[in-house]
Amino acid sequence: MQKALSDYLQEKIQLVESNLPTSLEQAGVPDKLFESMSYSLLAGGKRLRPILVLATLEALNQPIERGLPYALALEMIHTYSLVHDDLPAMDDDDLRRGKPTNHKVYGEATAILAGDALLTRAFSYIAEAYMQHPEVEAATTVKLIAELGRRAGARGMVGGQMADIEGEGQALSLDQLEYIHLHKTGDLLVAALRGGGYLAEADERQLEALTRYGVCIGLAFQIQDDILNVEGDAVLLGKAVGSDANRNKATYPALLGMNASRDKLHSLVAEAKQALESIDIHESMLHALADYVIERLH
Repeated sequence: MQKALSDYLQEKIQLVESNLPTSLEQAGVPDKLFESMSYSLLAGGKRLRPILVLATLEALNQPIERGLPYALALEMIHTYSLVHDDLPAMDDDDLRRGKPTNHKVYGEATAILAGDALLTRAFSYIAEAYMQHPEVEAATTVKLIAELGRRAGARGMVGGQMADIEGEGQALSLDQLEYIHLHKTGDLLVAALRGGGYLAEADERQLEALTRYGVCIGLAFQIQDDILNVEGDAVLLGKAVGSDANRNKATYPALLGMNASRDKLHSLVAEAKQALESIDIHESMLHALADYVIERLH
């Protein structure tokens, strides 16, 4: 399954990356702004969120092509969040995906505007792409936009980021830490799965199970991130290790210890798989992607 997953990830990353350049509008966009947007959007990465959209459609026996516009839009929103997270006012990072961060190359003002432009382009791209897609009803497009707006906004990813900033240097409880990660990291993963579910015309029971799967792998993903920030390889990660400790940030290893963090990681992945099996999804790439959360090194 590991070889199959590796091949699958490579194939889907290629599909996403071959379509990302044409998802951006260049006409009428200032050159430096377009260059800055492209620099971060096309910088590579795991492309996990778009892959989850496509894998959900496959698991529900629907064509993946239907999910591609939504998958690309999700990657725009994820990229915008990284550009803004790296800014001096936020995490003040110099490296992202092994390259200088956007503001280091283009300046802070351009990086802020590039993030804004990627966020707004994501929503216009969903609307434009699905208006021309005969198999996707207008009501489904509205659901996609509403889901993504909620999960990416103040009640979702942005709210999680705000709680993360407020929690720096504080002694957080486990509930407070989970709130941060459920929203900062988990909500876009849930948006990927629910979006794939909408496009596959999933029923409410299926959507609930996909949501549970997303919540579990979102928390698991963040726990693994916290572990890697302690003991990972900076070259593989493409960013500095130890930065969480340097900023006195609350993390799972700091709160629970490494062994308990690893136990929770494995428990969440098992729960994610159980959610899939509750709706008769067995031996899918979604199962393998849950395992990937544990096994990834960066």
